[in-house]
Amino acid sequence: MILPTRTVEKVWGMDVLPAPFVAPEGKRIGEIWFEPPEQLPELLVKYLFTSEKLSVQCHPDDAQAEAAGLGRNGKEECWLVVAAEPGATLGIGFDAEISSDEMRASALDGTIENKLTWHEVQAGDFFYIPANTVHAIGPGCSIIEIQQNCDITYRLYDYGRPRELHLDEGMAVAIGEPYPEELYKRLPASGHASLVDGPHFMLDLVDGVADDGLLYAYSGKLLVVPLSGDVLVEGDVVKPGECAYAPSLASVTFAPQGKALVTAPLA
Repeated sequence: MILPTRTVEKVWGMDVLPAPFVAPEGKRIGEIWFEPPEQLPELLVKYLFTSEKLSVQCHPDDAQAEAAGLGRNGKEECWLVVAAEPGATLGIGFDAEISSDEMRASALDGTIENKLTWHEVQAGDFFYIPANTVHAIGPGCSIIEIQQNCDITYRLYDYGRPRELHLDEGMAVAIGEPYPEELYKRLPASGHASLVDGPHFMLDLVDGVADDGLLYAYSGKLLVVPLSGDVLVEGDVVKPGECAYAPSLASVTFAPQGKALVTAPLA
């Protein structure tokens, strides 16, 4: 089942999108969301396109979201860079440990931007972003984001834009530490790859025919995000730029040279 999409205009979006997307004339597209199916509401997949810096922000974990009365899901997420302009960067974690008080002061005076670790990126770079990680996305990035289906965002700094900040909430959950190197990966040129294995979801790159291990791991409901080549899901042809729900990986057929992301929630 191919998921319906929601196209979101943003001032920081792009008017020229990477293939296969095309922005409507005069529109700046920042996000393309795939509506979560009722069979699998736990995960959200979307594309992000940036021409300006996004706010410095963080998200709560499950326990923090529930304690705040904001639902039972926090937000852990991951990013796959699918296109990047020269010099494009992602800010994730800090260059050195920083206390909550120092972080608040830096958010207020704008120096928090310079204390983040900015990773220069290219297509194929992958980052897992645990809840509580302070992060920002720079201009020139096109990203697939896979996340817990939660929209709780605590904005710490927004470059002087007239939007609400959430310093009290953010300081209560933000971690002032460097980003763990082991959470960064590069997609291989060929072959399958495990990208995320919990705690909330798993995510794999499938290159061509899925092997027995993948079929066993994804024996239940999942989402499929083609990267190249077509994918057949229960009779529906799913192309790059689309996302589909499948009852199991056994119901998915990959083109011989096709690549896709597959993701499923963990209990």
